[in-house]
Amino acid sequence: MSGDGAMTDSDSAREARLAIARHLAELHRLHLALAADSRRLKGLTLEGRSLAEIEIAAEMLEQYMAATGAFLENMRGRFEARLPLLRRAEPHGTEIAPGQGAQGHGPFWYSFSRLCAALRQAERRVG
Repeated sequence: MSGDGAMTDSDSAREARLAIARHLAELHRLHLALAADSRRLKGLTLEGRSLAEIEIAAEMLEQYMAATGAFLENMRGRFEARLPLLRRAEPHGTEIAPGQGAQGHGPFWYSFSRLCAALRQAERRVG
């Protein structure tokens, strides 16, 4: 934070990264809990109730894929809609060297390409 209490650009980016990292860590913990629950399902088969294991496993996987697919589709749509605005934010100014773009041009386009690749991957997983 700066002296006047306002967040700087780097502070807001750092806070966004930290918040997302916390949520992803929680998601990982939930994945571990689901995996542990699914391992316990084999007890149903050992008790002679394999149909119950099959039904519960299918429900878990179907629900998880539906929720994950909906999330990926939402995020993909959201960021694809923002691509034109993000693209217009390309750094402009004096070129570092002829044909190499302005300061920050390379990192900007590397990151933009990375986002586009992630969006294509999300589309393949949902589609």
